[in-house]
Amino acid sequence: MILTVDLFTISSNVTAPATLKRKTEYTDSELIALFLREQNPNHFTLLYRRYAGKVFAKCISMLGDEGQARDATQDIFIKVTLNLSKFTEQSSFSTWLYSITYNYCIDLIRKRKKMPMVFAEDMSKVSKETEVEIPDSVILEMETKRLEHVMEQLPPADKAILLMKYADDLSIKDISEVLDKTESAIKMQIMRAKHKAQSIYTSIYGRDNIS
Repeated sequence: MILTVDLFTISSNVTAPATLKRKTEYTDSELIALFLREQNPNHFTLLYRRYAGKVFAKCISMLGDEGQARDATQDIFIKVTLNLSKFTEQSSFSTWLYSITYNYCIDLIRKRKKMPMVFAEDMSKVSKETEVEIPDSVILEMETKRLEHVMEQLPPADKAILLMKYADDLSIKDISEVLDKTESAIKMQIMRAKHKAQSIYTSIYGRDNIS
């Protein structure tokens, strides 16, 4: 089933069938089951309203452009409808949606910058210096404007994983599910990303205080 409507124009007063509970009473799994069984767009509308704002906000943080974020959100939810029957519930729907959102945005960035994207590199290629733990304060104590500037200089994969960890407050386990990587690979990627952020900060601002 392909949606041909602009998801951003779905009316806020779409009336759900009388058999439906209030939207706040439905779990994600229940809405998905209802949509797949009945093919009633009202069920998907409720699911869309629950997550559209979060997806749009995430697309803006990744892409840095409201127009692109709007188009990306549209495409992501179309992608969701096309693949909803493949959702196995091995993870939560929100985690699955996170995965689609991040991968879609990263692919857009990769195409835009024409650069390779690797989340978990061969461990044998990781330099010894990245084995030194970098405290979270390297990221958390950066002044907001400076942090935004540093994040824009990071490779998209590193920016994405830091956003997941520090902006979205996802656990290592959640991130590993989103990116389909082992927890040890995620920990290494986060550590490497923090090293890069610290290095970029120093190259721009010298030894000035992080905050």
